[in-house]
Amino acid sequence: MADRADGKHTGSQRARIVPLIAIAVAAVIGAFTLRDYLSFDTLRDNREALIAFRDSNYLVTALLFMAAYVAIVAFSLPGATIATLTGGFLFGTVLGTGFNVTAATIGATLIFLAARMGLGKVLKARLEASEGLVSRIGKGLDENQWSMLFFIRLVPAVPFFVANLIPALLAVPLYRFVVSTFFGIMPGAVVYTSVGAGLGAVFARGETPDLGIIFEPHILFPILGLCALSLLPAALKWATGRKDVLK
Repeated sequence: MADRADGKHTGSQRARIVPLIAIAVAAVIGAFTLRDYLSFDTLRDNREALIAFRDSNYLVTALLFMAAYVAIVAFSLPGATIATLTGGFLFGTVLGTGFNVTAATIGATLIFLAARMGLGKVLKARLEASEGLVSRIGKGLDENQWSMLFFIRLVPAVPFFVANLIPALLAVPLYRFVVSTFFGIMPGAVVYTSVGAGLGAVFARGETPDLGIIFEPHILFPILGLCALSLLPAALKWATGRKDVLK
């Protein structure tokens, strides 16, 4: 009976990591097979057909676009930046940002759930059972989840895939992940969507868009300001705790 129970438990553990394995396999295959298709050149060469289809089937275009964006994010396929530009190109800055942020959040949530199902419980149990520095780090993250979640979303240098996995492995509640993802990626999404909205003029000049615009001082500094603001509650809590210790 014990062997049968152990076998069921092992089988259950293996089943939990199947979604993660599927994502990893899709990401590897996509990196080699889709990179040439999900590119700026593809968007430029097919821009007239895309606009014509959008004008004839606006709702269908929006739904297909969001479904494709969700798949790109959920399976960590190349082309997320191009997808964001396409959202701006097809739907403008306002609607494009809404579509981009919503689709990216759904895709990120799928990765989050897959990672939490496969590894989150195991890692959380080990973290809770640990002592010393590891335990203090885990406790600190738990106490400042909102600040840390917004921070890793706002910092341009944190890879999107990494920002999806870390919360899952730390057993962050789903609603916190969704809210912080939706609002945390919005500043960057607005920047790149607005670039996409101006692609018509870029295409007319035969140029390529400046994707490094997010690192321009007039854009980067406000985003860094939001990063600092996101860490303010954690900093105040730390400062308050230090005062209590010094008393």
